[in-house]
Amino acid sequence: MPSSRRPTYAPPKRPNRTDAAAGTGARKDPENGGTPAPGGDVITASRGIPDQAAQKPAKVQEPAGATVLAFPEPKAKRRRKKILIAVGTVLVLVAGIVAGAIYSPVLALQTISVSGTRLLTPAQVQAALEPLHGKPLPQISDEDVRNLLGPLVQVKSVSVEARPPSTLAIAVHERVPVALVKQGDQYQLVDVDGVQLGTTADPASASLPVIDGGAGAIGQDLFRATAAVLGALPADVLARLSNASAQSVDAVELKLVDGQTIVWGNASEKELKAKVLAALLKVPADPKNPVRVYDVSVPRHPVTR
Repeated sequence: MPSSRRPTYAPPKRPNRTDAAAGTGARKDPENGGTPAPGGDVITASRGIPDQAAQKPAKVQEPAGATVLAFPEPKAKRRRKKILIAVGTVLVLVAGIVAGAIYSPVLALQTISVSGTRLLTPAQVQAALEPLHGKPLPQISDEDVRNLLGPLVQVKSVSVEARPPSTLAIAVHERVPVALVKQGDQYQLVDVDGVQLGTTADPASASLPVIDGGAGAIGQDLFRATAAVLGALPADVLARLSNASAQSVDAVELKLVDGQTIVWGNASEKELKAKVLAALLKVPADPKNPVRVYDVSVPRHPVTR
């Protein structure tokens, strides 16, 4: 039968202050049955929370005079560095050589050779290029030469070649005169663009057809149409012409020194018309039926009469 007696609980007896203060101040060790701790000293133990800063590893300071070992660079990096140094050295040397060539007095221009002149003389071209003497060849450009030869209207274009150490070769491409324009007692040589290339008092000396009145009298359009036709003719045919005229841009006519007439028409297909005309003029003349008119206005169906 279970007991109805309730258990009792007696709290531990708190030590009396007089007991704690008695004697020499020694504290009884409750785990040793109240026996004082050896030596009479008070020994306490506590478990605290570890310091976070204390757990961090301390920074190691290198002592003064310590030697730091340097590891060698990778081979690829050393190779790139050597290549860059070599390339830089070569570029500096090339730049020095180029600068020396550009400004060297050894390459100063002393001689100008001229070729391709007919309307002009080599001396005229050399005189126009006189300002270039003494200038190093690498500093002379084609534009410099063209600018100096600009006042010479006979020059259409030039080719420039430097020949070290001191020669400049100039090949002149002149405009080609295709007709004579009568102006008073003089005859002006003109090209297909109407540029006046020179004058002569004897039209026979030029062996070119004469355009009566010139560009101003017959109008620019008629003059250009006539000049374009003359510019398309071969040199041997051009030399046989006496004069050229145009009633309109579609009615250009030419006269041969033999008195024959060439009906050209307009300036279209001028290359084909020139070939057909050259072939017709090579046909042997028939004394019984002399040709008075060569009509090449329709070049695929030429007519002679």
